[in-house]
Amino acid sequence: MKIEKIEIHHVSIPLKHFFETSFGREDHGEHIIVKLSGDGLHGYGESAVSPDPSYCYETTETVWHVMKDFLIPAVLGREIDGIETLLKTMSKVRGHHFAKCGIEGAYWHLHSLKEGQPLHRIWGGTRTKIQSGVSIGIQDSVEELLERITGFLDQGYKRIKIKIKPGWDVVPVEAVRKKFGDIPLMVDANAAYTLNDLGILQSLDEFDLTMIEQPLHFADLTEHAVLQKQLKTPICLDESISGVRTANAALALGSCKIINIKPGRVGGYMAAREIHDICKIAEIPVWCGGMLEFGIGRALNLAICSLPNFIFPGDVSSSDRYFDEDIITPPVEFTDGELLLSEEPGFGFKPDDALIEKYSIRSLQFKN
Repeated sequence: MKIEKIEIHHVSIPLKHFFETSFGREDHGEHIIVKLSGDGLHGYGESAVSPDPSYCYETTETVWHVMKDFLIPAVLGREIDGIETLLKTMSKVRGHHFAKCGIEGAYWHLHSLKEGQPLHRIWGGTRTKIQSGVSIGIQDSVEELLERITGFLDQGYKRIKIKIKPGWDVVPVEAVRKKFGDIPLMVDANAAYTLNDLGILQSLDEFDLTMIEQPLHFADLTEHAVLQKQLKTPICLDESISGVRTANAALALGSCKIINIKPGRVGGYMAAREIHDICKIAEIPVWCGGMLEFGIGRALNLAICSLPNFIFPGDVSSSDRYFDEDIITPPVEFTDGELLLSEEPGFGFKPDDALIEKYSIRSLQFKN
């Protein structure tokens, strides 16, 4: 299949409610949408990064630059006879996983339309019903946190994740357990602690958490291995798992008992599948985290969640969890915390060019 045209859109959509982590507070999503065209078909992908380099070194600006000046010139006009060819074509660019993932996602969508099969089947998914958890940012008070959790539980979400940071950890977790009992509960520190905080992290053991996500430095594996030996609660690594090699290293060191797979972070959907497979062999469960994706990235994540070792409900909630209006039709809608994957070709949702244009800050087209 020859890639005849590529579009990129810098899209910004306001959030319904601010989302705060140990990095800071966000009030809108700002991502890059990719559209690949070939053989009369159009595939869409999403690079779900932030405007600032807090979560990782990539930003909307770096993704725009790397796509425009390096990845698109390498892909446009080429005959792409399979995913291996696409990845090899982009391999001269070192790193920049989110940028590559946006193009790879668009390719997979295009490929699934051409093959006339749903993407989750092409990827080898074994489930069609996906369960959703919800990630709740740091709130202005414990009372507000409890109120938001009540609303999400009433909507049927299957797992609650709350963000923590030094000074906002034991007290809110204790309050959640006291009010809601033994609901599936996890916490995410986004690398806000050090081994000097061992006492605080150990005190979380008493709350029977599903996991503590990324407690220590984003690039660390060895100190997480030390910490995991001193905690009863499983550690889940997110930022530390930058690809297949770091996943293998984490398993060898015993740095965690669970891995959060975000396709953009690990290098794309093929890399995500490979990490899934090595974790399955090692009996380490995985799940799919979120980056406040718009509907395109959310739909692609839903497809990856169909693989058998995605044990825990992912951060793949309904579109209206974050946005008043999404850029796909219909919007992603979970019923009682569950969604049935479509058997139609593609990823089950139709990207809306008019809505993409409505929320675009800037757009570029490249033709062969």
